[in-house]
Amino acid sequence: MKKINFLNKLKKEGKLKIIESSEEVKDSYMEKSESNIISAKILLKHNRLEETISLSYYSMYHMLIALLSLVGIRSENHSASIILLNKLFKIDNSRILFAKKERVDKQYYTDFNIVKEDAEDLLKKAEEFNNELVDFISKLNNNLIESFRKKFSEIMSLK
Repeated sequence: MKKINFLNKLKKEGKLKIIESSEEVKDSYMEKSESNIISAKILLKHNRLEETISLSYYSMYHMLIALLSLVGIRSENHSASIILLNKLFKIDNSRILFAKKERVDKQYYTDFNIVKEDAEDLLKKAEEFNNELVDFISKLNNNLIESFRKKFSEIMSLK
């Protein structure tokens, strides 16, 4: 119920809403996601581990935004988007939650020792997550999109 209240608060603030479904916006975010993965791999080769972790997360996040854009949902909040992945689409969000925590910890705090294996592991998780979402997106049709829009409205009407 706490998550629903959080989502409703964002809806009232205009940060979470139904918009027109967009293939173009979806494609744009999928391209951003792929670019983030490519950059993360380059940075990993040069032992830029913090940046690898950050771009691995953003690759996952941009793929999630691609899915939301195709369904016609605008979310201006990372946590809300991640909640919707599970609540709306019934997709396990543990990998992106882990990636978000890793990004925040490594990007904002200095008391972490990043090892290459951790960055490699997160990059691998990002690729797996992205592949899962690409597969999910490829199976969406107008009827499924409409059912997700309806389900989103139902979730947002809960108190």
